[in-house]
This record gives sequence, C-alpha cells and structure tokens, in this order.
Amino acid sequence: MELLQLQYFQTVARLEHITKAAEELQIAQPSLSKTIARLEASIGVPLFDRQGRNIRLNPFGKVFLQRVDRIFQELEEGKREVRDMAGLNRGSITLAASIISILPELLSAFLDQYPNVHFRQVLEPTAVLKRMLEDGEIDLCITTAPIEGDGMEWTPLRTENIYLAVHEGHWLAGRESVSLLELQEEKFLGLRQGYWFRAFTDEMCRQGAGFTPNTVFELDEADAVLVLLRKGLGITFVPELAWEKRAALMPHRLRITDHPNSQVTTGLVWSNKHYLSIAAQRFRQFVIDYFQRIN
Repeated sequence: MELLQLQYFQTVARLEHITKAAEELQIAQPSLSKTIARLEASIGVPLFDRQGRNIRLNPFGKVFLQRVDRIFQELEEGKREVRDMAGLNRGSITLAASIISILPELLSAFLDQYPNVHFRQVLEPTAVLKRMLEDGEIDLCITTAPIEGDGMEWTPLRTENIYLAVHEGHWLAGRESVSLLELQEEKFLGLRQGYWFRAFTDEMCRQGAGFTPNTVFELDEADAVLVLLRKGLGITFVPELAWEKRAALMPHRLRITDHPNSQVTTGLVWSNKHYLSIAAQRFRQFVIDYFQRIN
C-alpha cells in the first residue's frame, strides 16, 4: 500500500466520481481506476459501490477514509513540527473568532512583533468549529461559545455584559436601560441559527420574557448586522467588548434590567491532541496577555 494510492482514494472518495477525480489529480482515468482496484485488492474488500459510471463510498470505504484522513493529518502535523524545529517555517496560524471586532487591534499588535506570521481567519457555526478543532484544521478559537470535548482546552479571557443596540431613530434611543418585556414586538437583526450567540440571546428572551425574538435578518457576519442596524432595519444584541470596538458606529446601547444571566464569557480554545506551531503557541500566550491588559 502506497501513499499515492491513499491520496488517489481520498480524492475519489471526496468526489465520488472517477472522471472528476482523474481531472483533479491530472492523471488518466484508466490509470486511476486501476490504482483504486489494486488498493481494494490489497485490503480484501471493495471500498465503493459501483452502478454503471456512478460510484458511492460504501460502509467499508467510509471507515477506511476516516483512517486515511488521519494518516494525512498526522503527516501534515509532522511536517509542521519538523519545519518549526529546523527554523524553516515563518509561521502560519488558522484562527477562528466569534468577536471579529477585536481582531484588527489584536492582530496588528501581534504582527508588530512577529511580522512574518501568516493568519487565516475562519468564521463558522459552533458545531463546525468544534469539528475543525478536533480535526486539527483550526489552531486556536476565540469564542463566547463553550466548546467541550475530548482534548479541548479552554482558558477564560473576559466576562462581559450583553447590551441592546438600537439605531438613531428608534424609540428607545437615548434610554440607558430596557427590560426584555418591552422588546416583544421588535424586529431583530442577528447571526443565523447555528451560531452560539444567537442561540444564547434567543434563550435569554424566552427565559426572561417568554418570547422568541422576531429576527427579520439573519447574517453570517457581525459587521453586516451593524450595517443593517445603522439603516434602521432592526435592533440587535451585542457583547460589551464588541460594542466598545464599534461604539462610534452604534452610540445607542441599553443595559438589560430583567435577566440575571445577560453576561457571556469569552474564552480561548484549542485541542491538545494536535501540534501547535511555535507561532501558534506564541499567539496563544499573546491573546491571554492582551485580554489581561484590556480587563
């Protein structure tokens, strides 16, 4: 069994189409088919169900694919670790953050010290982030969502209040506080279902005032919510730190008076089952120190 066979199998399993896989791998289709057949012969069972030109990964193939994915994941982490040891890697960090308003200042301060580090940002619902952490696709995650599981490490960074933000012409503009009971007929803006902060604020309204917010716009990015807020298309909940970073753009915020749990804790999450590069380790400590300063 060769790594090239496994790479070919991985591609065919992902696409479930020999012709498309051959095009992506830039090899002849008959050659790819023979390689997959030799792999199946060495294992002793078929990995795909074939119906004419259509192929589907069967239960044997699904189990085998999990192991193959793990092999390539371990190889990639091994390369990263050796490059770090040899000083060949200037540093690459994949970061997920649910409060993107803090990122410009945070990343700018870090890159002043480590200008050669490359960042890739990920923004996904909580369940996807957990899976990506487990698979080693994300190095670190700054989130208000509790992400738990085998190998997950969590460091709390900051506990803060949740506020209500309204636009300039809203009847609540100028008020210092509001009760949830006053918001039952309001139109809300928010992240779409699947994001933890959306689930948290929906539950806060149900517990505190017995209603589910009428969210008229569901979006994937917090800054897009801000644009619609300024256009007067609804109101929104916002964590304190996110508001502080955008205070000039949403000056009308109100404290919530009738719910004891209108607070969230932001934390830093990573998996201790996967190798963290030297750059990621440095950034992890930098984030912890950064939040200690702003607290």
